[in-house]
Parts: sequence; C-alpha cells; structure tokens
Amino acid sequence: MHPAYSVILFTTASGTGYGLLAFAALFSLLGRLPGDAWFLGGLVALALALIAGGLLSSTFHLGRPERAWRAFSQWRTSWLSREGVLACLSFPVALGFAAGRIFGLAGTAGLAVATIAISIATVATTAMIYASLRPIRHWHHPLVPLGYVVFAGQAGAAWLQMWQALWGRADPMVTAAAVLLPAVGLIVKLAYWRAVDTGRAASTAETATGLGRFGRVRPLDPPHTSANYLLNEMGYRVARRHAAKLRGYALALAFVVPSMLSAVALVGSPGLAATAAVVAAAAMSLGLVVERWLFFAEARHSVTLYYDAQPV
Repeated sequence: MHPAYSVILFTTASGTGYGLLAFAALFSLLGRLPGDAWFLGGLVALALALIAGGLLSSTFHLGRPERAWRAFSQWRTSWLSREGVLACLSFPVALGFAAGRIFGLAGTAGLAVATIAISIATVATTAMIYASLRPIRHWHHPLVPLGYVVFAGQAGAAWLQMWQALWGRADPMVTAAAVLLPAVGLIVKLAYWRAVDTGRAASTAETATGLGRFGRVRPLDPPHTSANYLLNEMGYRVARRHAAKLRGYALALAFVVPSMLSAVALVGSPGLAATAAVVAAAAMSLGLVVERWLFFAEARHSVTLYYDAQPV
C-alpha cells in the first residue's frame, strides 16, 4: 500500500499522545505524579496536543476534508467512525481528569480510570481500521491491534520519562515502564514480521480467479497498459534490501536504543538523565515513524493479483 505521510503522522502522533495520557492517568491514580497545575496540566496538554495534531494531519489524507464530519455517523459499522467518536470523547474525559486532579475534586479516580480505558480503546479502534481489512494479509492479523497498543504504551512511557526528567524528577516505576515496554514491543514486532514473512499467502491468482482446478494461472496481458490508481495506491513496492535496512533502523531506534537510554536516565546525573530521556523519546518517535512506514509500504492488496499474479 502507498504509505501516506499524513496517516503515518496521525497514527504515530496520536498513539504517542494516548500512551502518554494513559500513563499520566495511571501513575496519577497510583500517587506517583505530582498534582500541581504546571506539571500535570502541562503533561495532559502535551498529550492532547499530540492527539489533536495527529487527528488534524489525518484529514489531509481525505479527498474532501470538509466532509470529515460525516464519518461520525457510521459508528455502528465502521471502525473509522468509532475511532472518531472515541477521539472526541477522550478530550472532555482527559480535561475532567486533569482538572479534578489539580483542584482535588471528587470523582477524579473514576475519571482517571475512564481516561486510561478510552485511550486504550481509541488506539485499538485505530488499529482495527486496518486489521479488519481481509484483502490485505499484512494487516488482517491479530498482532496488528496488539502492536498498536504496545507501541503507543512504550512511546507514552518514554515521553512521560522525558517530561519528568525535564522537571528534574524521576520515578523508578516510570523508568521501568520505559525500559521494559520497548522490549515487549520488540518481541511483538519480530513475531509480526515472522508471521507475515513466513505465513501462507491468503490469496493467489488461482483462488482469485477460481481457475485453480485447471492448474497454474498466468495472465496473458495486464489489465492496463499504464500506471493507474490501483497500482499506485495498492501495489506499492519497496525493494527487499531497502526493507531489510529499514527494519533494522526501526528495531534500533524504536526499541533497542530507547530502552538502553531509559536505563541510563535512571542511574545518571540529573543533567545526563534529562539528556538521555529526551534522546530516548526522540529516537523512539523516529523509529516508530519508520516502523509505521514499513507497515504500509510492505502491505499489498489482493487486487494486485490481477496485475502480476504474485501471491499476497
């Protein structure tokens, strides 16, 4: 599939924002975060800014952005619509949690739990937009929703650690999350790549045409003599050697380096801790962008079977 940069930015930025929001609510619920207005209010504002920026960038992928509001009406059947509804609901819930925590209002614990739940649910619905598409084998896989949630969590933990370090604070539980979650994400990503690389093709030219009983199917002529929308959007290809190189960059930047730097942030001096935490969050964000680019670029729609007869 053609990797649209607006969608890549949307999924990575909003995922980071929701991960940060969920961890802010979780550690606040556990009494591990200060409740002063500047620290907690700024933290929630940062998370919501990432979410809003990601949602705004997603509209650039639409042919008619002014009609984006119509997506909300199909929430009964569309994962995209459900995502939009949950994303809009997450703002008042998160703001209510932040206000209640800062001003010591009753019911803040319930709002914290709701913030965690709606953050996870929104990321999961984003993943299901892709995981529900049967014609794309690379996306229609149970590890896709799990990966989206885990990657959002590890990014949120890294950004929370960075935020604390910039304020001269540190928490062993936050650091533990920032160190361990990338390891979990690494396992999930390697398992996903292994599954899609070695798994049986969901469709072949024989199954697509129904002519498999006659033997191998080979097209005599291509359906089109020039490039078209289907080939540009659904038949995008990345060279194998380039994909392998980009996979290495994604593994190093999104998982290995941030985990190591987060551990350094725990044992180093305040200045070193802040630097390590900032670099860890930046490396993870860049690595997740590369990972998400590959997620789109390596996927192929089954419609391409009618062009080159390669199993997908």
